[in-house]
Amino acid sequence: MHARLARVMLAFGLAFAFAAPAAAQTIKIATLAPDGSAWMRELRAAAAEVKAGTDGRVDVKFYPGGVMGNDAVVLRKMRLGQLQGGILTSSELSLVYPDAPVYSLPFLVSSWDEIEHVRKTVDPMLAKGFEERGIRMLGVSGLGFAYLMGDKPLGSSGELGGRKLWVPQNDTVAARIFEMGGVSTIPLPIGDVFTSLQTGLVDTVVNTPSGAVVLQWHGKMKHMVDLPLTFVVGYLVVDDKAWKKIAPADQAVLSKAFAEAGRRMDVNTRRDDAAALEAMKKQGLKVSPMDPAEARRWQALGAKLVTELEAQQKISPEVLAAVRRALAEYRAR
Repeated sequence: MHARLARVMLAFGLAFAFAAPAAAQTIKIATLAPDGSAWMRELRAAAAEVKAGTDGRVDVKFYPGGVMGNDAVVLRKMRLGQLQGGILTSSELSLVYPDAPVYSLPFLVSSWDEIEHVRKTVDPMLAKGFEERGIRMLGVSGLGFAYLMGDKPLGSSGELGGRKLWVPQNDTVAARIFEMGGVSTIPLPIGDVFTSLQTGLVDTVVNTPSGAVVLQWHGKMKHMVDLPLTFVVGYLVVDDKAWKKIAPADQAVLSKAFAEAGRRMDVNTRRDDAAALEAMKKQGLKVSPMDPAEARRWQALGAKLVTELEAQQKISPEVLAAVRRALAEYRAR
């Protein structure tokens, strides 16, 4: 009797164990995007899709507004397991994967249509490169073309001399091209720029119009040079250890939701960037062309820098070749 009862209790216990829902896998992701921004709305929509599509097995939690620190701090917290992911710039990610800034090489691409064509081929190559380094790339989204902006005119030869020009911390590409052009720079984490503009530590930046508005830098921007220097991207990445804890079917839900969110963000950013520029003009921003000779000088420096990076193999020849082929295909049309 006791043996039979024990067998019944054991069977009941096993049935309960298999029926009990697994604990939710929480994916904590940090971003500099302010809460309430268009970016955060899309990211939260994707997180809701993931929770519904996995029946609550995966819960994506965001920490917006830089509350978890700058990109370097986020990467360190990912390695320690305090965070599972982040939305990071290519400059910081270049420390992990040197090809991350390939879309942001100076003067490489000149339109949204070009970059969209290039990404069809190159995004999968970058995803593979990240994976080889223990990081999963769930999405990459364009933040727009960055321009020189400051409190004084910047478009003629010599006008950049003596300016307090900010470049992102660890953005060796930006620092190098300005060095080649004879301009000294002030490298800072992006989260420190607002205060630096207020105190006068920085008076000139390179940013997108929508980025300047979202980060509240626009009040200090009186002049902009109408020459796109670089295309800015943000990567949504997750540490591979956290990724492998997620069941394959749930991984597919996560990948799909954030890939679609990235495409929506591209559309939104393209629209919002134009609207932000018009708003800044109404607030007094003067947009001027760069002197043609000066523009040719900077474009030549950009081409020289890309050749230098390629020769030093600081950018993968395979990835760079794929970008060039895709650009040639698009421009041949």
